[in-house]
Amino acid sequence: MVEDLIIIGAGPAGYTAAIYAARDNFKPLVISGLEPGGQLLLTTTVENYPGFPDGIDGSQLMDLFRKQSEKFGTRFVFDEVTDVDFSTRPFKVKTGSSEYEADSIIIATGAKARWLGIESEKKFIGKGISSCATCDAAFFKGKSVIVVGGGDTAMEDSIYLTKFASSVTIVHRRDQFRASKIMQDRVFANPGIKVIWDSVVEEILGDKKVTGVKIRNTKTNAITEMPVDGVFVAIGYDPVTKFLGGKLDADELGYLKTTDEVKTKIPGVFVAGDVADHVYRQAITAAGSGAKAALEVRAYLQSLHESRGAKQA
Repeated sequence: MVEDLIIIGAGPAGYTAAIYAARDNFKPLVISGLEPGGQLLLTTTVENYPGFPDGIDGSQLMDLFRKQSEKFGTRFVFDEVTDVDFSTRPFKVKTGSSEYEADSIIIATGAKARWLGIESEKKFIGKGISSCATCDAAFFKGKSVIVVGGGDTAMEDSIYLTKFASSVTIVHRRDQFRASKIMQDRVFANPGIKVIWDSVVEEILGDKKVTGVKIRNTKTNAITEMPVDGVFVAIGYDPVTKFLGGKLDADELGYLKTTDEVKTKIPGVFVAGDVADHVYRQAITAAGSGAKAALEVRAYLQSLHESRGAKQA
């Protein structure tokens, strides 16, 4: 069976695209991957998504997205895409166990935050460790936090956190930042930000939440303990695009290139969410792009069906 639409990815972008497409009676098939829900699964409380004045757990929000899309006829496959073929029509999508065909594709696989890679980190993700200052800064009002990183994102996060936290310290493994000069100048001019150079976080301390960190100096190997309430990891994101095998254009950071916001160079293949967005990376912006992609799919499929009808006539 050739599907009207396959959506690859099940985060805010993929679920929203499914809701719109299902309401248009295209019965989309969502290949969710092995971690449906995306980055919101790492967020205990979401307070900035409209419609939830008391906040909502990230996994609960994604469960509501899924249920709403299912209500209108969306189908789900809990599997991971391993390869795609855009050279023939219908398009082919391979997973670990099956192969599917579709007239249109929406890629909504998102981007994964790079983490420190230390064992103690896993315990505290969402419990004092965050990769999104814009999402979680408000939870650290009057508290002390560190930001790990040395690029523009680390600079931006640190400046933003000073509006909430009582103390912001950047921990960087080198003796100079790699961020743009203008962002460095803003950080150095901000009296609310301190910097610890030539250092890495060796261990996260705490019981049920973060209470401190062990920091190792990369030149002397000396270990010091520092009491903190939060750790913001700002060392970058990796868009989930490996399965594409370079079949779509990407920028220098690996994010998929689009035209008219959600279109690709291949008619019928669309992109939504953080896999193409390295600027905003918010649930609501991802959801908005999912809606745009689904509306473009509607126009594309309607044109395709009309064309086929004319040929048959």
